[in-house]
Amino acid sequence: MNILVLLTFIIIVGGIGVYAYIRSRASTVNNTSEGYFLGGRSLTGFTIAGTVIMTNLSTEQLVGQNGQSYVAGMEVMAWEVTAAIALVFLALVFLPKYLKYGVNTISDFIEIRYDTITKRIVSFLFIFTYMTSFLPVVLYSGSLVFNQIFSVDKLLGVDPLVAVALIAGVIGVFGLIYLLLGGLSLAAFSDSVYGVLFLIGGLSIPVLGLIILGDGSFLGGLDSVKEKTPQLLNAIGPVDSNIVPWPTLFLGMFFNNLYFWCTNQMIVQKTLAGKNLKEGQKGALYVAFFKIFGALFLVFPGIVAFNMFGDSIKNPDNAYPTLLTAVLPEWAYGIFGAIIFGAILSSFVGALHATSTLFTLDFYKPVFKKDATDRQVARAGKLVTVIVGFISIIIAPLISFAPAGLYALVQQFNGLYSMPLLAIVILGFYSKYVTAQAAKITFIFHIVAYVFASFFLADIHYLYVLSVLFLLDVLILWLVGRIKPLDTPFEFKSDLNKVNLTPWKHRYLISTIVIISMIGAYIVFSPLVLAK
Repeated sequence: MNILVLLTFIIIVGGIGVYAYIRSRASTVNNTSEGYFLGGRSLTGFTIAGTVIMTNLSTEQLVGQNGQSYVAGMEVMAWEVTAAIALVFLALVFLPKYLKYGVNTISDFIEIRYDTITKRIVSFLFIFTYMTSFLPVVLYSGSLVFNQIFSVDKLLGVDPLVAVALIAGVIGVFGLIYLLLGGLSLAAFSDSVYGVLFLIGGLSIPVLGLIILGDGSFLGGLDSVKEKTPQLLNAIGPVDSNIVPWPTLFLGMFFNNLYFWCTNQMIVQKTLAGKNLKEGQKGALYVAFFKIFGALFLVFPGIVAFNMFGDSIKNPDNAYPTLLTAVLPEWAYGIFGAIIFGAILSSFVGALHATSTLFTLDFYKPVFKKDATDRQVARAGKLVTVIVGFISIIIAPLISFAPAGLYALVQQFNGLYSMPLLAIVILGFYSKYVTAQAAKITFIFHIVAYVFASFFLADIHYLYVLSVLFLLDVLILWLVGRIKPLDTPFEFKSDLNKVNLTPWKHRYLISTIVIISMIGAYIVFSPLVLAK
């Protein structure tokens, strides 16, 4: 990496940091709990969309999904495109209810509707998952890719693992500074800028790749891909696919998307920080459009890489880094390095902030210091941020010793609670009789059934397993609630909202366009159009 590349990288990252700091200082007070955890509930639709997108995006997706598409083709896009329908549900159903009930966290809702024990079970599961898996994996995978692309180990003359550890440390400390200086607001403003850069930079990679494949012609490159690998352009996976079997698009994948986009604290917290319901709905629907078109740079480049390099790349995860170095001119490395840095930073900061929010609001204030002032709660949140951040930095390089095993364990652990959590939130909305006891029984049933399926039904795709388990979770939750219902039908208090609840007048029109666009994307990437 030459001096010009390094200076370009530093100027872009530093400039975005200064811009975000100035905007965040002007928009919220960071020494209050609501200012630190929810950005003073001051975010607009565009800013919400930017921070949600960048919290969701990481190098794990950028590299992992393109690696999968290098092997399996466009069926991988289901992880991106079908998220749009879940975001429509977030905008029209989940977010209005969360804001109406005045909650700060998903676990707040669980406590209001069920009880404190159920709330803390959910909070603990979120915190444990973020701290021990998601945060370290984001740091490790991002640092690994950064080192592969920019050869930091060779630049410093150190072992690759040492370089990865150093990169993880730098990104981790940078993320801590972001949160300590400006809380959610600072991260949100920087994410909105990184989101625009990521969209432009991400789309440039497949475009440059197609131009190279077409000997200078973009359309010529697209024709070449269609002629040589039409099977990779089919987004409809076979029933027995190892990636996304098509029946699960309507069952397990749909349920998993609802969990991630509508009940996952890391995502929902950003929409709760909107200045009103209208801005939150705008943000969610903007993200929906992004997820549909995001497949063009999160999935399609893997197919471009296959057409450019054939099956010569032994490790599919190297497909995207290899494509990057092949199509980018050297002067652009600094620019793309800043974009990659932003993707890693945003995911790390988003999960770290969600972790500190949950611990501080669900454990510190109600359990350890009930009389804590607003300023003390904010300071405690910052302390937790530092502690969890450094734990993640320490764990990150250790993942290299067992990456596959740890990651598999993380995915299995997520499946232990995602479906019952979604079930208790949905029935919490619509059933007046379901009880806290029913919620706990449902959690126990799901865990036992999921562990059984993991051992004895290991050959069945986990999305099929989730398809069945979610329906059973809902049935058990409802049945227990009917057998032993609440003595008095539950009613939410109607005066708890903290922001204006006037909805966005265009929400139904935009939601309809989102759904039509999602269906259109599947038609384009099918045997009807491109995969002939």
